[in-house]
Amino acid sequence: MTRLLGILVLAAGGVLAQVPGMFPWWDSPIARDLNLSGEQNTKIRETVREYRSKLIQLRAALEASEGELGDLMNDDHVDSAKTTAAFEKVIGARSELARAVSQMSLKLRVILTAEQWRELQRRQPRPNMGGGPGRVNRPGFGPRDNRPEGGRHQDNRPQDRRPPNPPDL
Repeated sequence: MTRLLGILVLAAGGVLAQVPGMFPWWDSPIARDLNLSGEQNTKIRETVREYRSKLIQLRAALEASEGELGDLMNDDHVDSAKTTAAFEKVIGARSELARAVSQMSLKLRVILTAEQWRELQRRQPRPNMGGGPGRVNRPGFGPRDNRPEGGRHQDNRPQDRRPPNPPDL
């Protein structure tokens, strides 16, 4: 059972990251920390099982359409009509996958109590707000500005007093 759930997590992992509020929590330590009842665990497993093959098929369709698009974009002579059709196919495949994940998410949400749902939302992974490639990591431009009053960092460096860069036009 755990192996099958692992396959689902791998198959749906890419799209789960793209659907707001959804990540594979049901097979993680977070699920154990939610104090789920036996009935809730059973319903969650049944829901995941119900969507498993559909998600695998939809993920495969998305990957195939992305591959076709990549091939068309890498041709020496790009055919605009074929490439536009391939873009539409990728968009449709992503939409179908996101729809299925959202439907599964709704079914899973209904199984949880309001308190369990709040705890799940509190513990879900958050996107990194600073320091990544192409991001400006300046004080005040992240999820939280943790400097104490007085504007000095914990290691006693003065804060960056340069004005922010103007937006690219």
